[in-house]
This record gives sequence, structure tokens and C-alpha cells, in this order.
Amino acid sequence: MIDLLIAFEDETPLAAPLADALGCPLGWIGCHRFPDGESKLSLPSELPPRVAVLRGLHQPNQKLAELMIVAPAARELGARQLTLVSPYLAYMRQDMAFNPGEAVSQRHVGSALASWFDHVITVDPHLHRVTTMDEVLPGKRGQALSAAPLLGAWAAAHAHNPILLGPDDEAAQWVRAAARAQGLQHGTCIKHRSGDRDVQVQLPPIDFAGRNIVLIDDVASTGRTLLVAAQALLAQGARAVDVAVTHALFVDDAIEQLRAVGVRNVWSSDSVPHASNVVSLVPLLAAALRSSAD
Repeated sequence: MIDLLIAFEDETPLAAPLADALGCPLGWIGCHRFPDGESKLSLPSELPPRVAVLRGLHQPNQKLAELMIVAPAARELGARQLTLVSPYLAYMRQDMAFNPGEAVSQRHVGSALASWFDHVITVDPHLHRVTTMDEVLPGKRGQALSAAPLLGAWAAAHAHNPILLGPDDEAAQWVRAAARAQGLQHGTCIKHRSGDRDVQVQLPPIDFAGRNIVLIDDVASTGRTLLVAAQALLAQGARAVDVAVTHALFVDDAIEQLRAVGVRNVWSSDSVPHASNVVSLVPLLAAALRSSAD
């Protein structure tokens, strides 16, 4: 069992119920940011042996720098087993060098986290060509959970007999898991991307006319792929299109654009704080923390 969960104050919506589920105290990491961008961090003055740090890595750059300080500071203050709970793990999409000189950020960020923490727990990391967390975090330090069955259950309860659809082949693993748990029909699209916001989507050979469709994905950033898929589905006569994602980044006006093309509902887990959060990851994270501390 974890002796103490510590978190930054902006993690309160997830930290408080997670500590309650674990039955452990909740401590806070104080953060003062100087005008030049540096951070002064304050941890509880004495830490027990088994400590978990909750820090999601959306908007990651400053947070990674702060974790680089938090981890050794926690060990100096008494932590012997240090676990990072990062529901959204950033820098996972760049898993190979596509052009000469490109840094493989997945590998380097993973190595850094593995050197700072004894164990890293995350949810639906964006792994494509890399298949296991062991390849991301050396030393068997990583554990990947999935919110897909939870999203599938929500979709089944709130969209009558839906077809679950992945907007691209990378989403196939999450769509299968979500559909399998509920016995729902499912499929995936084929995506052709020419730029960050220049996307074309080819629908699978399924009759969508008159059906409720739920687009399932791990992460939504610009939302462009979801938008194009929704337009194509509605053009083929879909009764309604909803969106369910694990990580609701939704930068700029992505939500407004989805609404504008006719998306009915947008649902997400609480891995990233967002107005669309409807699925709690607390039971999933608490179970993983209990087993990791055994």
C-alpha cells in the first residue's frame, strides 16, 4: 500500500478522490514560479517510505522540469519507493526518427522518467510502433492501464446500440477493447494526413445509415481527425455521432469545431481536466497503485 500521495494543487480534482480510494494521506507540492520562469518547489518536510506522485503531463515542458526536481527531493526527504502516476504521458507519439537528426522523444523522456522513479503508471499511452511500456521505460518500470472498457461502457449506456468507430488504424486497439467489453459492432477508418490539420478519412465498409456512432480514440488534440470522420459519417446518414476519448486535450477551438459539424456529445475520462470529463479513472489508478506497492 502507498503510504502517502503527493500532488500539485492543480491536480486536486483527481488527487483528493484517489487518496480517499487508497485510504492514504494526501500531501501537497507547493510551487512558486518566479518571473523568469523558474519554479521553487516545497514538499512535505518528512516523507514515508512509499510515496506516489500524481502529475499528468498535458502541457508537459514545465511539468517535466519540476518532476526532475521533485523526484530526488522526495528521496532526500525519506521516500524509498517512488511511483509516478501520470494519467496522460506526453511525448509518446515521436517513437522513431522520420528525418535525419530528429530526436526520438519517446525514448528520451521515457529514460528520464525511469531514472527518476521506481515505477510509472499511465493510461492509454500513445504507442504505435512500440508495443510495450518496457520499451519506453527501461527496467520494467512502466505500467499502462486502459480506459477503453470504461469508455465503451459509457457509450453503450448513453448511445442506443452504437457502432464504435476508430478514426484511424492507431485507434484500433482502443476500439476493440471498448467494443469487446460491451459486445458492440466496431470498425476503424483509414487516415491520410498531410499536416497537423490537413487530414482525410476513409470510412470502413459498414452501413452507418440510421445508426448511432461513437468515435473512440486515446487522445484528441486539434480534433481534426474526429471532425473529418464525423462529417463523413453524417454524410452517409448516421443518426448521431458522439466522441469518446481518454485524453481530452482539445486545443484552441477544437470542441467548438466538432459541435459545428454536428457532433452531439463529447465524452472523456478525467485523465486531463476538461468540461467533457464523465469517466473517473480513480478505481483504475487505485487498483494499480495497490498492486504496485505489494
